[in-house]
Amino acid sequence: MDTVEIIGYAAALLTTISFLPQAIHTWKTQSVEDISLGMYGTFTLGVILWLIYGIIINNIPIILANTVTGSLSVVILILKIRHGNSNKKQEIK
Repeated sequence: MDTVEIIGYAAALLTTISFLPQAIHTWKTQSVEDISLGMYGTFTLGVILWLIYGIIINNIPIILANTVTGSLSVVILILKIRHGNSNKKQEIK
């Protein structure tokens, strides 16, 4: 494994780990009140595009990081769409 590949794996690990606290918090509290639909929609689309890019260039760190992050992001986005469209506090039931 060369230096460039190590940097790629480190970046993939760090960006994926940085997303976990939000996913865990949302899952534990079952609340999507404080999540921005616009931000999560844009973020999820960006992650999907990064995944497609990684597949096209056959870059394993990009593929792995964006598969994991994308999966978590899609779940949270779906929960936000289903349960978070009003101004009052919404909890997932």
